[in-house]
Amino acid sequence: MKYLALYGLTALGFFAIDFVWLSRIAVSFYDKHLGHLLREEPVIWAAVAFYSLYLVGVVVFAVLPGLEAGSMARSVALGALFGLVAYATFDLTCKALFEDFPNIVVVVDLAWGTVLTGTTATLGYLAGRWLGLG
Repeated sequence: MKYLALYGLTALGFFAIDFVWLSRIAVSFYDKHLGHLLREEPVIWAAVAFYSLYLVGVVVFAVLPGLEAGSMARSVALGALFGLVAYATFDLTCKALFEDFPNIVVVVDLAWGTVLTGTTATLGYLAGRWLGLG
């Protein structure tokens, strides 16, 4: 049950940060650079599936190793690396396959994925300590 709570608390931190980014800060950036590719409304089931799986990855590959080692720095570093790799999977594939996929989107997205996931892993680590898992 504590692991479900850890997942939920980690997700809460992730969504709070990413919501601010997507709805307040980056909305005009993505519209400017990718507007011709964006849907009016997202496909909800795909977004739910992605976020659910992504957060499993954050917990398994970043939060839990940090808790096991008693090292928040480990969670931060592994979270940042996981974010970089995951966001690079999307952005570099798009760059390779889609004509005129903007370089600035690749750079900004990779930076955001790294910062967001490192921060989320930190919050997950702190939640795990609070839950008595570390």
